Amino acid sequence: MSVRDAGARRRPFRLLLAGVGAMDSPRYAPAGLQVEHDRSRIMLDGGPGAAPAASRLDAWLLTDERAELVREIRELARSRGVEPRVASYRAAGLEVRPLPVVHTSHPTYGYLIRAGRRRIVWAPEFLDFPAWAAGADLMFADASGWERPIRFAGGVGGHAAALEVAAEARRRGVRRLIFAHIGRPTIRAADAGRRPPFGRLGRDGDAFYPRRWRG
Repeated sequence: MSVRDAGARRRPFRLLLAGVGAMDSPRYAPAGLQVEHDRSRIMLDGGPGAAPAASRLDAWLLTDERAELVREIRELARSRGVEPRVASYRAAGLEVRPLPVVHTSHPTYGYLIRAGRRRIVWAPEFLDFPAWAAGADLMFADASGWERPIRFAGGVGGHAAALEVAAEARRRGVRRLIFAHIGRPTIRAADAGRRPPFGRLGRDGDAFYPRRWRG
């Protein structure tokens, strides 16, 4: 069996947080999610310190093609034979689709991941809670701010506050919420012993196995 064949063996559906940090985080690797479903290997965002564990990738998908780490991501992706971009991915039993979010002056996206009956949302950066995330089984969300959103100069967008995201996710029927783009205000709040009223902060290396969930 070749190395490529060995790496392509079927595995359980797994979501691996390669990193949960906002830009220039003093504590966490850049926010990134690795999706493993049967033989598919997909990377979402990430960057230096948050590269996929798999040497073989089918796609490297971006939420923002003008993000600060795009150059570094491009180098990491090309070393694995793929080109990073905003795009959809489909394979047997798996669909990953970009959907728009309000974040900055140019188009930016989150991703809706469908595997069987499971709906998973990857939306690490947004100012307004994306309506299409309602009812998700699991949502990975922005926590750059804590009590107040972070607004960009000129009113061109920004980042949501974790407390607002938690309230909105609960109101819109999100079953599980993991904060996966953690900024300095949220780090300070966590260090002071504060916790969101719904959901929890993610950790670099967290793994999730949606097929094991009930319901």
